[in-house]
Amino acid sequence: MEQRLSLVTLGVRDIDRARNFYEALGWRVTSGTDDIVFFQTGCMVVALWDRARLADDSAVVDGGAWGGITLAHNVRSNDEVDAVIDEARTAGATIGREPAPTFWGGYSAVFVDPDGHPWEVANNPSWRLAPDGAVVL
Repeated sequence: MEQRLSLVTLGVRDIDRARNFYEALGWRVTSGTDDIVFFQTGCMVVALWDRARLADDSAVVDGGAWGGITLAHNVRSNDEVDAVIDEARTAGATIGREPAPTFWGGYSAVFVDPDGHPWEVANNPSWRLAPDGAVVL
């Protein structure tokens, strides 16, 4: 298997609410239907799909609790962290952790989307971002 992640699908309770939230962050729908929405995000795709249907398709029991995954959006500066958190707040996110210096020498914050998916927004001075936003270790 090649070392690659191609798609992240977020299980959501209300597809229209979720789509509106991500569009309010400035994301543009690439394709989709009334049942599923796809966003091209650089070399990956993020999809929004009904949570119950995703659980069934993934052969898991949805206990409704956090699934043990946090998504991350890396940026080039502390000011960009602040700006993204402001955008998320305006779009209706819950801010789980306000922007601040981290124990690992960076600067980050966390917002939680309307379906409970946490997103870390981080400036990691040890990582380089390519012009297309790809993280280069």
